[in-house]
Amino acid sequence: MKSLSGIFCFTLLLLSPLYSQNETRDYFNWTELSFSETSQQTKTFDTEGSFIGTNNNALIIAGGANNEKLLQKTDITQNGSIWVLEDPLNDNKNWIHAGNLPEPVEFGTSVSTPQGIVCMGGKNSKQLFDTVYLLKWNSDSKKIDKENLPNLPQPCAHSSAFFFNNAIYLAGGNSTVNSNSAMQNFWRLDMANYGTEQFKWEILPSWPGPARSDNILVHQHNGYDNCIYVISGKGINSEDGSTVFLNDVYEFNPKIFTTGKENYWRKRADIPVCVMQGKTAEIGQSHIFVFQGNDEVPYPQADSLKQNSSKRPQNIWALNTITNTWFEAGNLPSNQLATQLVQLNDQFIITTRDIQTGENTPKIWSVVPIHTSKTFDVYNLSALGIYLLILIWIGIYFSKRNKSTEDYFRGGQRIPWWAAGCSIFATMLSSLTFMSVPSKTFATDWVYFFINMTIVLLAPFIIYFILPFFRKIDATSAYEYLEKRFNLPARLFASASFILFQIGRMAIVMFLPSLALATITPLSVETCILIMGGMSILYCTLGGVEAVIWTDTIQTFVLLGGALLSFVLIIFNIDGGINGFFTTALANQKFHVINWDWSSLSITTTALWVVVLGGFGQNLVSYSSDQGVVQRYMSVQTTKKASNAIWTNAALSFFASFLFFGVGTGLYVFYKNFPHQFDPTYQTDSVFAQFIAQELPIGIAGIVVAGIFAAAQSTISTSMNSIATTITTDFVRRFKLLKTEKNYLVLARTLTFSVGTIGTIVALFLASADIKSLWDSFIKVLGLFGGSMGGLFILGIFTKKANGTGAVIGALLAFSGLLYISFLTNINGLLYAALGITLCAVSGYIFSIFGLKKTKNIEGLTIYTIHKKNN
Repeated sequence: MKSLSGIFCFTLLLLSPLYSQNETRDYFNWTELSFSETSQQTKTFDTEGSFIGTNNNALIIAGGANNEKLLQKTDITQNGSIWVLEDPLNDNKNWIHAGNLPEPVEFGTSVSTPQGIVCMGGKNSKQLFDTVYLLKWNSDSKKIDKENLPNLPQPCAHSSAFFFNNAIYLAGGNSTVNSNSAMQNFWRLDMANYGTEQFKWEILPSWPGPARSDNILVHQHNGYDNCIYVISGKGINSEDGSTVFLNDVYEFNPKIFTTGKENYWRKRADIPVCVMQGKTAEIGQSHIFVFQGNDEVPYPQADSLKQNSSKRPQNIWALNTITNTWFEAGNLPSNQLATQLVQLNDQFIITTRDIQTGENTPKIWSVVPIHTSKTFDVYNLSALGIYLLILIWIGIYFSKRNKSTEDYFRGGQRIPWWAAGCSIFATMLSSLTFMSVPSKTFATDWVYFFINMTIVLLAPFIIYFILPFFRKIDATSAYEYLEKRFNLPARLFASASFILFQIGRMAIVMFLPSLALATITPLSVETCILIMGGMSILYCTLGGVEAVIWTDTIQTFVLLGGALLSFVLIIFNIDGGINGFFTTALANQKFHVINWDWSSLSITTTALWVVVLGGFGQNLVSYSSDQGVVQRYMSVQTTKKASNAIWTNAALSFFASFLFFGVGTGLYVFYKNFPHQFDPTYQTDSVFAQFIAQELPIGIAGIVVAGIFAAAQSTISTSMNSIATTITTDFVRRFKLLKTEKNYLVLARTLTFSVGTIGTIVALFLASADIKSLWDSFIKVLGLFGGSMGGLFILGIFTKKANGTGAVIGALLAFSGLLYISFLTNINGLLYAALGITLCAVSGYIFSIFGLKKTKNIEGLTIYTIHKKNN
């Protein structure tokens, strides 16, 4: 009974709520910027209604609502003057009077662009403006250079604008000087047309809700696309002309709009209160923060309001655009109301005014988002350490069993089929998959689910049509088949392509997860890379493929166990448990799995046919031409056992698909229930890592982090061993460059160590170069090699007339064609593998037919003779 009680108590501790639902946190560090004593104008410098922005590392404030004279100079008034603060993030700086606007202006709108600050519209006591001009700071002359731009479609003030994707968007406003009007306008100025005849304002379809002014316009990613948001503001009652305070929110999707489809506007969750002239900051990949501007409460005039400033709201509101949930994110500094906000480098500059008195006592703040982290304690580190020690022991144990390259590269065919199947699964499920599938599902839905399901559908095809060829020639390298079927150049081309692909893949698999691990552990990015690379080098060099396969088997249970445990804890801690999970997910279409799109533009989308065809192409390349997978086929004794290994992998992939997509949906429900727990400084791709770090109980986080390491190391070690195999078999042994088996074994170990070291060094270089913006393009380029390789095998197995010359030409044309597709079209990257296979097979077949060289003896090397001969 005591033992059962202990287990019960431990389970309660494990499944206890992961956090306090009333937990509060600070999202920003506020630092008031100080200036030299000669900058006395800051004491009367009111920024409300001003144009504001940054250019050439200077803060520029022009015009505004206050007519007080500055510095006792009667010829300079705030609403017509331009003030500049160079390098505003440094202390003890002086304001520079840098010129004047063409006329006094207040309550226009402005945005910072690479060309300068674009100032639009506005008003004064006499008129409304439609003028637009560009302000650029000249640091040499200490003056502002001004350039006229195309006028607005009509005069307006109290609008909102922002700069996104090289275009300026403007929405809302007043069409009268006395502000008793509201507009339903949505305009765009494409700065890409700057200096051309096409440089003019476009009138776009406006939001479906009421007209408004003093609204907010901002952009953010919603998990699918970058979108534009119209938030709050005030409208006019059409019956009596009274003010209507609005808190509705609308989302505009430019991508859907450009395709000509409907529903490019959609209603989103209302902001809890009306916010007029609020200032926004886009933080991370899915958060919009709204700093309180004016609202329906007028500026305090009564003594009671002056004495109790708490009656004036000072809130900061935040919207998670993925979960479509608003939450309160703290307050502005005491008695301050945001008047303007601009971003400079990695922080924000916010100007404010006193809200207790309404007087011109402005302050300027530097605001930096706070990144939260949870201590990775000794228990978590111990769990991770035990896992890493087990890997070392496995490498040492199996090192004693390697007497030849047959042992080192194929494990002496002693591997059980179920372990080989686990190894195939762990190899294909990299750390990128471990982290990215839940993150992608969190941000979107289940449309990518069928990519993994094609593995199950392909299993019979691989077993019947692909596997027999490798078993027949008793291959150590997958590319031995290509020489027997075609010629030596085809073998060397495929082998070299695989080597280049795997070195790049190793570096990426080490680097990208290290970015997430560095945020949730005390380890730096470089340390994580060194641990992953160093440990993999150690056990893989010592133990060969046998050590790799058995560590993959252990890693399969670690990574699946970590994901399963995370899913259970998510379900246990969301409102309503499993029922709440399904109710919330279904209500928000998170189980949406099919996009029925057969239009000409569907080739750029995640339409069902794109996902399925892309999944077939990617997995066909992996299971027919990837040396790391083929090596597992050859590590067991018989073809029957190899077939069982393939089915084992298919079964594990089937289970893992539901598990990882379920984790992603669970994360969505969790953070929709408790949006304040989502740290906006994390990238969306790291949402699972954030949950691991901040929500999992003591010790459990270490196990799941070990799962991330496991997912990475299973791929890294496979790449190391398979590259060593191809170099040794396809180049050194093929040309008989060594004399004895002992020398080949020494070479195999040396190559494994060297390749692992090179991959680790490349990953460290990528970390130091900080070129994360290139990853999508880089991964596409790496994927180009796979289509050509897969096409060679399909061409060889399924045609009789294809010859070596045609095959090599086909591979080169496929690679060239994919380069063109990658850089000059918008075709979804999912299709690259399928397109590469098709281009290689079709062009290779055509050039074989019209070529002069005759086909060599291919008896037993195509589907037309392999089964017939075996029977």
